[in-house]
Amino acid sequence: MAPSPDRFKQYLRFSAVGLELGFSVLLGLIVGQWLDRRFGTEPWLLLLFLGFGMVAGFRSIYRLLREINERNKEEPK
Repeated sequence: MAPSPDRFKQYLRFSAVGLELGFSVLLGLIVGQWLDRRFGTEPWLLLLFLGFGMVAGFRSIYRLLREINERNKEEPK
């Protein structure tokens, strides 16, 4: 039996959050390395932008969990 369209959308959202986390960290790493090479500040900008990427990724996880929690509150038990 195939999953319902709503369930399928939920699976896609979960996979998108994982990708968002990975891409956020990777983008922070790349930007930090590039800025460090440009300004000669190794490794400080790399660490700073890596931290920004991690915060952005975890923020997306937090938003998803908050959305799921709100949806569960609305559903009758």
